[in-house]
Amino acid sequence: MNSLVTKLDHMWISFTFRQPRLPATAAPKVQLSTLPPDPVIPSKKPFKVELVGGKRYSWCTCGQSRKQPFCDGAHKLKAPGLFPLRFVPEKDTSAWLCGCKYTNNPPYCDGTHKQDFIVSATPHEQSDS
Repeated sequence: MNSLVTKLDHMWISFTFRQPRLPATAAPKVQLSTLPPDPVIPSKKPFKVELVGGKRYSWCTCGQSRKQPFCDGAHKLKAPGLFPLRFVPEKDTSAWLCGCKYTNNPPYCDGTHKQDFIVSATPHEQSDS
C-alpha cells in the first residue's frame, strides 16, 4: 500500500504544481495595502426604515450602493475589501440605519454624523460607472 500511496502522492503533487506561465504583461495588478478602503459618505443623515422580523438584510458598509442604506453589490468593484453587514432583526420594527457609514453601532445610527469630520465632509456623489 505504501508504494500505491507514494505513486498517488507523486501524481497529485505533479498536477497541483503545473500551472501555465503567464507573460509579465498579463500578470495581475497587486494591491499593496492589505487594509480595506475607508467607506465613502453617501448621506449625513440616517435612513428611517421599516424592518421585518426574521428577514435577513445586508447593510451597505462602503457607501457606494445606489440602494442606500442597503447593499447592491457595488463594493465588489468600487470598494474591494469592504463587505455588507448582514443582520436579522428579531421582530418587526422601525429603525434608523446609519447613512454616514462611521457608526460605532452598525448598522444603527449612533449620532456619529453630528461629529465635525462628517459635518465638514463632502457627501459622495454616485457616478454612472
